[in-house]
Amino acid sequence: MLKVANSVISASRITGVLPVVNGGTGVTTSTGTGNTVLSASPTLSSDVTLSTGNLIPGTAAKGVNFTANTPAAGMTSQLLNWYEEGTFTPAYSPTTGSFTSISVVSSGRYRRIGSTVFFWVDIRTNAAITVGSASGTLNITGLPFTSGASGGYGMCSVFQQFNLSSSFSSLGVVVEAGQSRLYLAKNASNGNVTYVQASELQTIGGSFDNLIGLSGMYTV
Repeated sequence: MLKVANSVISASRITGVLPVVNGGTGVTTSTGTGNTVLSASPTLSSDVTLSTGNLIPGTAAKGVNFTANTPAAGMTSQLLNWYEEGTFTPAYSPTTGSFTSISVVSSGRYRRIGSTVFFWVDIRTNAAITVGSASGTLNITGLPFTSGASGGYGMCSVFQQFNLSSSFSSLGVVVEAGQSRLYLAKNASNGNVTYVQASELQTIGGSFDNLIGLSGMYTV
């Protein structure tokens, strides 16, 4: 509230223009409902503290601009304009055809900072699989965002009853560019890389078959 002489004026009655305080430049304008908004691109000369609440951009793709920093030679953006975290539901899926029956227990978590998405997946089957027409590369679908042209990578661990038919030294994760799915890459000791196939799922039907855990990141 403003105190003028011996009178008190409620903020909800202010409809004019007020100067910005704390050494800044620009103006503030009352909305007439007790809220005050900054206008005319004000510049604040000291720190801004939010005692309660959050800083909420009113327009998508706006955020914190770090152009005051000296960038590296390959800089393409200094705007941090996205933060999000949540869950998603991964699923096993073949590149070609479909499984006649498959029961999957899975969980997925993600965190997006700017254009980079980090993800964590646990997935297994808990009943016998009927392969049907399923063939080709085994996909894990359900990533929360479609990847950009660069795609992404990660690491994977096999915990239980995966029927991998060829020798390998480790499993990697490849996020396909322009898609919301990933592949499992088998890195053989001789340097060859192949992808896990739909036919390499264990089909006999244990409660913890085809159990893997993986994590990775990709750009959008």
